[in-house]
Amino acid sequence: MAYREEYADGASEVRPNLRRTEAKQADKAPSAPAPAEPRPERKFRKRPLIFAVLAVALSFGAYEGYGWWENGRFVVWTDDAYVQGDITVLAAKVSGYVTDVAVTSNQSVKAGDLIAKIDDGDYRLALRSAQDKLATQQSTIARIGRQIEAAQSAVAQAAAQIEASRADAERAASDFARQQQLAQSDFASRARFDQAKADRDRTEAAVKSAEAALAAAKANVDVLSAQRTEAERVASELQTAVAKAERDLSFTEIRAPVDGVVGNKAVEVGTYVQPGARLAAIVPLATVHVDANFKETQLAALHPGQKVHIEVDAYPDRDITGSVESISPASGSVFSLLPAENATGNFTKIVQRVPVRIAVDPKVADEGILRPGLSVVVSVDRRDRPATRIAQRNG
Repeated sequence: MAYREEYADGASEVRPNLRRTEAKQADKAPSAPAPAEPRPERKFRKRPLIFAVLAVALSFGAYEGYGWWENGRFVVWTDDAYVQGDITVLAAKVSGYVTDVAVTSNQSVKAGDLIAKIDDGDYRLALRSAQDKLATQQSTIARIGRQIEAAQSAVAQAAAQIEASRADAERAASDFARQQQLAQSDFASRARFDQAKADRDRTEAAVKSAEAALAAAKANVDVLSAQRTEAERVASELQTAVAKAERDLSFTEIRAPVDGVVGNKAVEVGTYVQPGARLAAIVPLATVHVDANFKETQLAALHPGQKVHIEVDAYPDRDITGSVESISPASGSVFSLLPAENATGNFTKIVQRVPVRIAVDPKVADEGILRPGLSVVVSVDRRDRPATRIAQRNG
């Protein structure tokens, strides 16, 4: 049997009556047998596999539980830890154009090696000027010294003149006394008496003049000594100026203060630098350490001297050891730029973290594989009792 099907565009198609055809075929087809029930032995085949999986899981759980009971529960660890180093940032002390850069990035240097050089022409001229001024001042000091010697000679001459004047004064006084006695007895003329008196007065005045000359000579020595002291102090100031000029000249050569590796180089030949301008950084890889930020609830188990196991993410197959060196006096939030103010508003308690400095095994540090900034995981066995801590407790 068939029927005609017409479409909207006027077309038509003859199709067989599938329902009747399928019904006739179903009547002619033999009946399908009932599905067989699963055999009971297949259920029993899966049980050994399940038991084996459970046994393995229980064994693994028992192993892990035993490890945690024996060691894991005594280990304090944190992954909030990083390799750190005492990085030295090199900066210019004087201004000028860079004429030479003696290193490249990531280059190993020793203390005292030249890093960069600044044009030193102006600083050499300044040093020469300061040295010339100092030389002139030293000549002035030498001249004043000779003047002091001459003044001291004048003092000696004035002292001798006093002695001569005093001798003349004594002679004139004796003559005056003798003429006075003769004048009273009318054995001497009046003119001779007046001459003796005048000689006495003149010699006494000569003594006073000599004494005044001695005082003036001594005062001149004191003045010259003061001038020499002043000149010596000026020379000292000029010596300081020379030392400053020498330091400024030495600052034109930037040298490595420590052993390490050059990093973050920010200077090239021809760059004009100002005082304080950053040139490069020196990273001393041989003295790196680890800063681990432990939770405040873990601090009771940490003490200086404890052994630490360090797992570096960059070297997962290597077990590095260290020791607790010191514990920060305050949590990290206290030293932050904007510390929390818990005395205002609502309060939500947040577990604080305290930085703990961990010293790395010197042999590993000397290899230079630990770079500041690397992420690490540190673990400390709290059963470890440092000898220093026991001694302090017994004391």
